[in-house]
Amino acid sequence: MHIPDLLSVMGEECEGLVSLPEGAEASLRDAQLEQGWQDFNAGLEPDSVRPAIRRSWQASREAAIDPGAVNYVFPAEAELKAILQKQAELIEVAGSIMQSLLAYNPDGHINLTDADGVTLCYCGLDMTPVGSILRESVMGTNCTGRCLNEQRLVYLLSGENWKQELRQRHRQCAAAPVRNAEGRMIGVLTLTASQDNFHYHTLGTVQAAAEAIGRQLVLRSLLAEQRSILETLNEGVIVTDASGTIKTINRYARQIFRGLQLTGRDLDKALLPEGLRLTDITFCNDREVIFQPPDRPRVACLVSVMPAPDGGRIVSLRDNQRIRAITRQVMGIGASYTFEMICGRSPALTEALEKARTSSRSDSTVLLTGESGTGKELFAQAIHNGSDRQGGPFIAVNCAALPRDLVQSELFGYVDGAFTGSRRGGAAGKFELAEGGTLFLDEIGDMPLEAQTSLLRVLQEAEVMRIGAQRPVKVDVRIIAATNCDLLRAMETGAFRRDLFYRLNVLSLRIPALRERTGDVPQLVEWFSEKMCTRLKKASVQFTSGAMAALSCYPWPGNVRELENIVERAINLSDKQLIHAEDLPEEIGSSPEQCDPQRLESSERAHIISVLSSLKGNLRRTAQTIGVSRAGLYNKLKKHGISVDEFRG
Repeated sequence: MHIPDLLSVMGEECEGLVSLPEGAEASLRDAQLEQGWQDFNAGLEPDSVRPAIRRSWQASREAAIDPGAVNYVFPAEAELKAILQKQAELIEVAGSIMQSLLAYNPDGHINLTDADGVTLCYCGLDMTPVGSILRESVMGTNCTGRCLNEQRLVYLLSGENWKQELRQRHRQCAAAPVRNAEGRMIGVLTLTASQDNFHYHTLGTVQAAAEAIGRQLVLRSLLAEQRSILETLNEGVIVTDASGTIKTINRYARQIFRGLQLTGRDLDKALLPEGLRLTDITFCNDREVIFQPPDRPRVACLVSVMPAPDGGRIVSLRDNQRIRAITRQVMGIGASYTFEMICGRSPALTEALEKARTSSRSDSTVLLTGESGTGKELFAQAIHNGSDRQGGPFIAVNCAALPRDLVQSELFGYVDGAFTGSRRGGAAGKFELAEGGTLFLDEIGDMPLEAQTSLLRVLQEAEVMRIGAQRPVKVDVRIIAATNCDLLRAMETGAFRRDLFYRLNVLSLRIPALRERTGDVPQLVEWFSEKMCTRLKKASVQFTSGAMAALSCYPWPGNVRELENIVERAINLSDKQLIHAEDLPEEIGSSPEQCDPQRLESSERAHIISVLSSLKGNLRRTAQTIGVSRAGLYNKLKKHGISVDEFRG
């Protein structure tokens, strides 16, 4: 530090700075200070003592500090341990700088205290033990204590100390504050040197050393902050030097590569990216790269590369599996229906549900058959939610709705540049998006033959070949397929592969049509009615016995889907609490007389039970709802063997 800078730092402390005593002059100065000490004790104000020192001596006297006592004062053992632990980083940073400073003062002593004057560490001669408290209020006038009070660079000549033992050492001291990034003093660095090795350059050296400690702490704080940011990033980051050696890797990247030790290794040799060298790439953005590190599974990532200032590379990685999980979450891909949510108690439905529950306990492929609108996707979702894969994705694909030339790319994905118009970077297919879960292939009978061939390979090998890719990707997906067409007939005509049918038809489940389970119509009507009224923000409505009889007699070519639409239409068009048969659409025109008696009886009993349940056994309101007198209701209860007590309380 230059003298002008030093003077500005020291202020009042600069008195006589450029003529600090050395050699014989130092001995003469000691004699003058000793006389000044005697004069001070005699009640005089000696001119040979600096005003700042006289004020410090006066404060020491008023604090009743014994100048002849030599013992140090220490905090309690537990308190000192806590202080040293809290200041561990400061001690570590200061250690090397203190040793470097000692090299210029081989017969000296350097100590570091915290902002409360507690000695944290020292090097060189054994003068101030760790834990000793150097505040002026405890030790009297001393260099460290003065720096704590003044909070700037100070020096103290041997004869200016309060303690007699320190004056008799004939050593000079300089102390400078250590500051943090906010400029707050967090400690004091003090150098004690022989009189021959102490001059104004010593002060600048101590000041520079204290500032170096502060800068190191600031750098450490910045590095820790950057490391914290790096570790909390939601993507992997790898930083290399110009030769491609990995310098830094964050938590996310370590997770991607299953804890593989990568620091200090060559990026390309350690991770083995397929078909390229990342160290040869100056810049890229979201390029799909497959890594095959030794003794680790293959990992597909979206990779971006940026040049680093030192000629190295900053590589960011996003694991494809995580990206797909986020995609599924944003798209709302999942299964919401369970077996308990499928309405009906008819024998046909009960049998189908039992088979479906059995299927959910297996991981084998399921083929659902049944007419359109019977609820095949509901069964598929329930099977998924009842299986060990319930925590994974459920993705439904309508094979009949996909354009013929896009079926392959939608199901199996494609790589970058696979065909004209393909998205840059490629795209994962539905099979990869369904990793760890279930893929529901609806209307499988309408899948093109070329796609059937690829699907057969997936079922046989459990791997997907993207369009344009050179190597397949392993997938863990359960297949549930559904169709409303006759696959046996399609095989005979050559429209469906026979070998694919046998692969799909491991577990076969037929979903009954609604006309086969008419006893479930009242429960379904109640379910849809409550759902529609809630959605349309209307008061609850009830269907009369006549309306329910008409609904039960209808053959339902559109199955449950058609029933739901009819209920929604009736609720939308009616402004009454009761919906009668005449409120139903014209196509529901069958009268009860034209209906099969057994079917009608079953429907009536189910309807009465449903109304009693919703009204908690209130006979008066039940009679009003189904449109009969109270006496008529009693007759029907007796006829159908229904006990009202089951629905009360």
